[in-house]
Amino acid sequence: MTPQDDPILVMHGIDKRFSGVQALKSVDLAVHRGEVLALIGENGAGKSTLMNVLGGVIQPDAGRIEIDGRETTVGDVRHAMALGIAFIHQELHSLDNLDVAGNVFLGREPRYGGPLQLIDRCRLHAATVPYLGRLGLEVAPETPVASLSLAQRQQIEIARALALRARIIIMDEPTSSLTPAETHRLLDVINDLQATGVSVIYISHRLSEVEIVAHRVEVLRDGRNAGTLRRDEIRHQAMIRLMVGRDLSIPSQVQARAADEFLQIKDFRTEAYPDAAVSFSASRGQILGFAGLVGAGRSELARAICGMDARRAGGIYLAGRPVRITCARDAIDQGIYLVPEDRRKSGLIGPMTIRENVTLSDLGRYARLGWIRRAAETQAATQQCQAMNVAAPSVEARVSNLSGGNQQKVVLGKWLSMRPKVMFLDEPTRGIDVGAKAEIYHLMRRLADRGVAIVMISSDMEELLAVSDRIMVMHEGRITGTLEQEAFSEEAVMHLAVGGTP
Repeated sequence: MTPQDDPILVMHGIDKRFSGVQALKSVDLAVHRGEVLALIGENGAGKSTLMNVLGGVIQPDAGRIEIDGRETTVGDVRHAMALGIAFIHQELHSLDNLDVAGNVFLGREPRYGGPLQLIDRCRLHAATVPYLGRLGLEVAPETPVASLSLAQRQQIEIARALALRARIIIMDEPTSSLTPAETHRLLDVINDLQATGVSVIYISHRLSEVEIVAHRVEVLRDGRNAGTLRRDEIRHQAMIRLMVGRDLSIPSQVQARAADEFLQIKDFRTEAYPDAAVSFSASRGQILGFAGLVGAGRSELARAICGMDARRAGGIYLAGRPVRITCARDAIDQGIYLVPEDRRKSGLIGPMTIRENVTLSDLGRYARLGWIRRAAETQAATQQCQAMNVAAPSVEARVSNLSGGNQQKVVLGKWLSMRPKVMFLDEPTRGIDVGAKAEIYHLMRRLADRGVAIVMISSDMEELLAVSDRIMVMHEGRITGTLEQEAFSEEAVMHLAVGGTP
């Protein structure tokens, strides 16, 4: 379907300021019926702030919003939903204490008649099934959300938006935790939606997806409109230039060399896959990429090695010496650090400041006679913010107020302020922009050059092939093969990821 000429939505001159920081500066945006509009920009460019204004989460300081040609004020989230606006947030808002169906129809559950207005669970579960099927999500409606993977929870958020039958759907990084197959299915769903006249505002740092799905691209930079690309102008480099004002580079992979096997994992068994014994090694000076489909056991393996989850059996060796890790503190004391997949849940404490987060794992270093030395904390946090290019007013800024890319930099800064020997990075660039990605890639290479062994778990095929020095692939808890640089290809990785033999 070709987008219709009359815009369903117009945002004009939107301003928004937070604590003296101008987040949006006279931003304009128009969306047509049946159009997929990609909204892109670096972290902190104002994309999420603009969408929070449209979704009724926050109110603008100036500007106007028109829907169907009529000026309106989106008072709150419920008002936005009543106007036909659904918002799939980057940071998931699913409720762990409910089942899948309860999340999909939250606040709109079918009920029995009578004074008690009890929820009709049979109707609720039956109404949920078509939306799960549309996304190819093979879970039962009564499945507790707490038992689902991050990727499955993200699909539940998408199912909720579909169930709203909205006219405008805002998708903020909807594929950041999805496999390639799940991503393709979502793009097919988006095509189906726009064919029926639904408009989609698609926010993504995966520019290859934008090239496939978008009718038009609107770019924000530093809270302002930076430019618009029509369908025939949408190219990877054109988008990057508008986003960051320059071309970006990815650090070169190191030449193949003999592995020193600094970190050795022998016959390791996790609680998730107790029957699968895993053995591998990671070398100083190299980046070992870990590939696999969602549920392959990569994150579970990293968490168990780093003492966050229990292990069934197996040995961990550093430079040939066995080490005992029974909890996360043991791993930290050995210089083995994990940057987790879900930074909000496991990597940061949102209400705390940057300073408090950076120093939290090594507080003894900043204490004297039991008292924390605030000046020493501030100095260390400031050094990390400068080294990592964290965009924040000061180290006293709350981490929850930072963009996703800057939050990830704070997580990395926390560990880099210590003395890493081995670093596991689980989806290190999930949901962050191309500029921040390039910075993190260069940081990883500098760490490797300093002799740190880097293990990078990633579902981004382009990232794996471009950044890794070796790639190890897992399937159902087992390592199915290892690829050296000369054998790198998407086909080779996927062959092993689905259980193929080397």
